[in-house]
Amino acid sequence: MMNLKQRLMSLDKDIRVAVIGIGSMGKGLVYQIHATPGMSPVAIADIHIKRAIDCARWLQLEYDIVDTVADLNYAIQRGRLAITDNGELLASSNLVHVMIESSNAVLQGAVHAMRAISNHQHVVMMNFEADLMYGPLLLRAAQDEGVVYTCADGDKPTAIKKLVDEIKLCGFDLVMAGNIKNFQDRYSTPDKIAFEADMRGLDHSMCSYFADGTKLCVEMAVLANAINGRTAVPGMIGQRGCSIHDVFKQYDFDKLWDGKRPLVDYMLGVEPKGGVFVIGHTNDKFQQATLGWFPPDIGPGPYYLFYRPYYLGHIEAMQCVAEAYLENTARLQPAHGMKTNVFAYAKHDLKKGDVLDGKGGSHCYGLIENMEDNMSSPGLPVLISNNLKLKRDIAKDERIRLEDVEYDPNEKSFSLYFEACGIYAPENIKRQEPAIDVTYQFV
Repeated sequence: MMNLKQRLMSLDKDIRVAVIGIGSMGKGLVYQIHATPGMSPVAIADIHIKRAIDCARWLQLEYDIVDTVADLNYAIQRGRLAITDNGELLASSNLVHVMIESSNAVLQGAVHAMRAISNHQHVVMMNFEADLMYGPLLLRAAQDEGVVYTCADGDKPTAIKKLVDEIKLCGFDLVMAGNIKNFQDRYSTPDKIAFEADMRGLDHSMCSYFADGTKLCVEMAVLANAINGRTAVPGMIGQRGCSIHDVFKQYDFDKLWDGKRPLVDYMLGVEPKGGVFVIGHTNDKFQQATLGWFPPDIGPGPYYLFYRPYYLGHIEAMQCVAEAYLENTARLQPAHGMKTNVFAYAKHDLKKGDVLDGKGGSHCYGLIENMEDNMSSPGLPVLISNNLKLKRDIAKDERIRLEDVEYDPNEKSFSLYFEACGIYAPENIKRQEPAIDVTYQFV
């Protein structure tokens, strides 16, 4: 049996891959597609079209700038890279095999994904924000269409999921799926972090989004929705330590784990920086004795630590592209519906009439919460909080509820969120039916 690379090399024709969003990650994805046997980048899109043009020139690819689906398809047929500032053109082509969504647009990223699915493209999401808010809808649409919907390899949720799959195959029960974060400042703002961001050539709001812990919570919520996970407390516990092996000192798994649903959590400031980990459990005496032969820092039993000291971004991302096309399998998807989401909390005292500036802004950070704990007093999802006006004063660190802001429940970002909440939901979570067909709303 051939391995994945051999199968790619044996293809008569390359897998045709399109990428939407040519920022630092998207640029790397296009590079990796170009460098991977059996794959070709055939179309790329960015709202700042110069990024896409610069990427094509950097890779010395012949390209055409296109404004219609017909022109895009014609470029692909001639072996030229199609470039546009309109991601929906890529998602509308019947010549694209796999579309990678790598923008940071929440609703529009989901629109791209839904349109691609409706045109029988496999969808790989590097846009975890869109997956968190609308992934259950996208997964259902992909299943109906007979294509694959998956989150991308190369980022922390999928790196953790690989460990989860490995230990489950070995017979361990999953207790905790964990992230390792180097630094966190809940009250980071674009202005406060500007100096560090400029040193790295990064967007101020994006850096604030990472620094204040919202991005971490989004990643772990995406993972929780894939593994039927839960958080012990809003925002997770997030213990500090020096080494990942301190996990056994910092967490009482007998008290935290219910023996059924795994926890999602993180450790702060521990080695290996940037890594991921999982905690597995076994009561099997033979297995415990066998595990005793290995280094003692794997754990004292019945809880055991497994970790990976790295994740590699775009460099790893092609595996799920190949698996989607060749095997019709997904690396990570919201198979359990919306078990968790990330809700807004005030970074400082806010006044009635203040207008929120969304993720990575100056006004709010996001904390992961279990949806079953959220439904009696629904919180405001931080990923769709931008440009909403407060109806009352909110104290620093206070949770911002939906009823605290002026919003239109029929506006697309909210109506689709409410619909996504209902998929695979237990009976105690009310499902709000959309006024019109969801696919129509997306595309």
